[in-house]
Amino acid sequence: MLAVCLAPLLWPLQHLAERYYQDELAGQNRQTLDLYVANLLGTLHRYETLPQILGDLPALRAVLADPLRLETLTNANRLLKDIATQTGAEVMYLMDANGNTLAASNWDKRDSFVGRNFAFRPYFSEAIAGHLGRFFGQGTTSAKRGYFFAAAVRDRDKVIGALVVKVDLDHTETLWGKTPEQLLLTDHNGVVILTSRPDWRFRATRPLSDAERAAIVAIQPYPTQSPKPLSLDPKAWLTQTQAIEETGWQVSILAPRTLIDRSVRTVVAIGGATLLVLMLLLGLIMQRRRHYMDRIDFEAHGRQELEKRVIERTADLEGLNSRLKSEVLEREQAQQELVRAQDELVQAGKLSVLGTMSASISHELNQPLAAIRSYAENAEILLDHQRTDDARSNLKLISELTGRMASIIAHLRAFARRDRHAPESVALQPALDDALALLAKRRRAMAVELVRDLPEATLWVQAGETRLRQVLGNLLANALDALTEKANPRKLWLSAEQRDGNVYLYIRDNGPGFTSQAMARAREPFFTTKTRTQGLGLGLAICDTLMRALGGELLLGNHPEGGALLTLQLRIAKPGATLPTSEDPSA
Repeated sequence: MLAVCLAPLLWPLQHLAERYYQDELAGQNRQTLDLYVANLLGTLHRYETLPQILGDLPALRAVLADPLRLETLTNANRLLKDIATQTGAEVMYLMDANGNTLAASNWDKRDSFVGRNFAFRPYFSEAIAGHLGRFFGQGTTSAKRGYFFAAAVRDRDKVIGALVVKVDLDHTETLWGKTPEQLLLTDHNGVVILTSRPDWRFRATRPLSDAERAAIVAIQPYPTQSPKPLSLDPKAWLTQTQAIEETGWQVSILAPRTLIDRSVRTVVAIGGATLLVLMLLLGLIMQRRRHYMDRIDFEAHGRQELEKRVIERTADLEGLNSRLKSEVLEREQAQQELVRAQDELVQAGKLSVLGTMSASISHELNQPLAAIRSYAENAEILLDHQRTDDARSNLKLISELTGRMASIIAHLRAFARRDRHAPESVALQPALDDALALLAKRRRAMAVELVRDLPEATLWVQAGETRLRQVLGNLLANALDALTEKANPRKLWLSAEQRDGNVYLYIRDNGPGFTSQAMARAREPFFTTKTRTQGLGLGLAICDTLMRALGGELLLGNHPEGGALLTLQLRIAKPGATLPTSEDPSA
């Protein structure tokens, strides 16, 4: 169906393409034909006057005057050979008035013309008659094709012989080359004598008459006396012919019509493809237009439905929005309650730690109080006895004990008060010293050896001062709890380093370490491996929450040599005011 539609449109295009490519090919072949004819005639004209000129040479006339003299024959043969070599002629030979060859340029060759009679050739009869003899044919001796020029050799007005020059035209075929176009040169009989197709050679392009056949038998121009016909399909070839009047030949160029057909088919194919694309584009445009109209109708109907749904949905959203606002308000209130509960939980954890340390703290305060009472009573007695120096010494001891009690109370107050939530620069070593001071009596009672490997320079971290002290106190208390399960020696290692913008504090003990279950659940609230009287399981959970709130991290693990290893990662902060320590934590 599509081919039927395209055929009327492509027929004019095919006709125009055939005309165009046929005219273009004809113009190219016409130029090629003119060049070939000019080259062929140039070759023939180069040798046309040569027989007439050479006929006047004394050496050749001497042979005709005395044919039996060996010296003159030898000189003539060598002369003809030299001239043939210089001019490029195939053969030159001298005949007497009877057609016998007396001297030749190929006298020393196997196919020498010397001694042969060529009186049957038409060029000989024309030369003896005083004309320039012309003839194309295949040599009966050499079996080579050539064009013969012959001129009479005269002794005054008498013709005494003829000089013949044979020109080789085989090279004119090789000049054609291998192209789709074919060369065809026919003589006056219509027989192919030169061609680019060897199988066409010496074939007749038209029927021969009886007279022509008789002449062929007489003069023997071809290797056969009955040339076979050459049947060419005129529809398969585009033929252009040019006549050469002076030789009676016709030169033709045959171009295969497939050259035109191939180009025409290409043009028609391109044209058909173009028309097909245009038809497809037109159909696509029409289809898109139909789809566009359908889509407009669909969208109009959709808009109406959408507007209806929007109105319904808007009402639903307004109700949902009001409910959402109330839920958001409730969640904000719940979040605030959660924050307050977390703060209360942290404070409860601190108070729990303070409760566990109350016995040791009261002991720490009772000792200096008893000593102060004793020193005061002694001072009163010493003053009565006028021993002022000894009384001054007792008063100095009372002052030192009072400072020690103030330091213990300051540590407790700093540990117990609520912390600000805003981050600040905190010195790590003083905070660690305060936590150690609160646990100093317990550590001494347990005979725990403290190994410190802290830098001399103060390490400043980004934290809350009270929260950091609470974390350190909880972790150190847990370490002492773990060491209660171990016999002496008991050790506690503290070390720190500064790396990659963070400060890392390592707390290690030589206790039993974490079990796999404890490692997995240590950060869960109310998980503990202790008895109910020893703890509620909030220590590590609170420490983990506080560390994340400070922008740091609490890492739990076991040391390769045994015992637990806790790592505090805190951000480095700018230096602030260094806090003095009130008591040596290692005491």
